[in-house]
Amino acid sequence: MTKDVNKHLPEDPDTTGHSWDGIEEFNNPLPRWWLYCFYITIVWGIIYTILYPAWPLVSSATPGLLGYSTRAEVAEEIERFDALNADLRTQITEVAMTDVNPTDTPELYNFAIQGGAATFATWCSQCHGRGAAGVQASGYPNLLDDDWLWGGSVEDIHLTIAHGIRNEDDPDARWSEMTAFEGILTDEEISQVVAHVRDISGQSADETLLEAGAQVFLDNCAACHGDAGQGDRFLGAPNLSDAIWLYGGSEADIEETVRHSRFGVMPAWSGRLSEADIRATAIYVHSLGGGE
Repeated sequence: MTKDVNKHLPEDPDTTGHSWDGIEEFNNPLPRWWLYCFYITIVWGIIYTILYPAWPLVSSATPGLLGYSTRAEVAEEIERFDALNADLRTQITEVAMTDVNPTDTPELYNFAIQGGAATFATWCSQCHGRGAAGVQASGYPNLLDDDWLWGGSVEDIHLTIAHGIRNEDDPDARWSEMTAFEGILTDEEISQVVAHVRDISGQSADETLLEAGAQVFLDNCAACHGDAGQGDRFLGAPNLSDAIWLYGGSEADIEETVRHSRFGVMPAWSGRLSEADIRATAIYVHSLGGGE
């Protein structure tokens, strides 16, 4: 004996009229507690849009009767912390950066490290990486090692951050420019000097090109990089005798550099960051392990 699913008992509620595969849907009313909660949320939503910013306009949003602003709240918090740190921000601009250390000025040093790390993460990590290790072979230097084009003292780092490198916005920017030797040297001479550079940096090279390459290097490259290829920090000429490369040390990478040169640019931050922020960032970068 089977049960007729379409047969309704007297106590059953009405159906919605929907039927699917012989199954009908009861037209049960929603629980009153659920309806009341739903109505409360509607009322709450209306009140909220009246009191707080809610509806987007063309260039802004309705401010709400209470005039609340999350941006204003954040600005107030920034002002509050700036006031708390005002003395430290003044101190860091007045003392020599070499005197800011964990032994003699622990509070000021901690302020510099914490503030410099925050500034670095906000403005510098896009190029140098979150951990300051740079981007290999892309022209963004590693700030963790002790290989510095312009010097790694805290004052040198400060000068680089403040004025940048090869930018046209700051007359005090660090500036160097390597000659593009395409058309100046023959293809054979370029191959020879590339072999010489790879040899002095401890890499394998075609030995038949080394003698001629050394002479090409002395005639064209030693004026900036030195006879032994150890570079010149005053000129911003890199050391070619180590294993650290800003644009890569493969044969193809070195040939590209010799033929077409490189011209990386770093912005000047003196017009964007305060002197206190620049000094804190310099102290932070110097503390990462590669500072001198």
